[in-house]
Amino acid sequence: MLALEVQVRDPKETPDELRARGIVPAVMYGHNEPAQSISLNAGVLEGVWRDAGETTVITLKGLKDDKETLIHDAQVHPVTGKLMHVDFLVLEKGKKIEISVPLEFVGEAPAEKAGHSLNKALHEIEIEVAPAELPHSLEVDISSLTEIGDHLTAAQIKLPPSATLITDPEEFVVSVTGHEEEPAEEAKTEEAAPAEDEAPAAEAATAE
Repeated sequence: MLALEVQVRDPKETPDELRARGIVPAVMYGHNEPAQSISLNAGVLEGVWRDAGETTVITLKGLKDDKETLIHDAQVHPVTGKLMHVDFLVLEKGKKIEISVPLEFVGEAPAEKAGHSLNKALHEIEIEVAPAELPHSLEVDISSLTEIGDHLTAAQIKLPPSATLITDPEEFVVSVTGHEEEPAEEAKTEEAAPAEDEAPAAEAATAE
């Protein structure tokens, strides 16, 4: 798990004053956990945020008790891309959480090598899982997809031992849809074109 040092935020300091000092204003809250304003070092927070995203447990240290949290929301400056404010969701000890986890497609599909196309219908699935087993992403191995009609469903994705699938298990994650070819009619038209060009020459020879 990742950890961050935090401080209780001084209400006298405005968010802009904090940012000017390289500090990001934030708030933490959760079930039976009153909202508390905190602040974090901008450089350290951004490094953790880019690694963790919103699917990795982050332990907040420096308060009365350590808090296991998830980044619930992150406000980013539209021009600089720097973090402006972060919401941390405090997790309940011993309680599972419902969360959408991104999918990572791995392996090579023989179907693609054969010129077929893969339709990736889902890029994340929803699961219920113990925070300690929360995955950063879930792998989808596409190496078994060989021909048109082959597919993988949400039920075929390997989950952590404590996890329960919330997404419809029969929902397609990825499927082979076929390769892109020229329509047969267009191909025939192109093949017939030279014959039309030769027709006037043939008529001229007959006239002579």
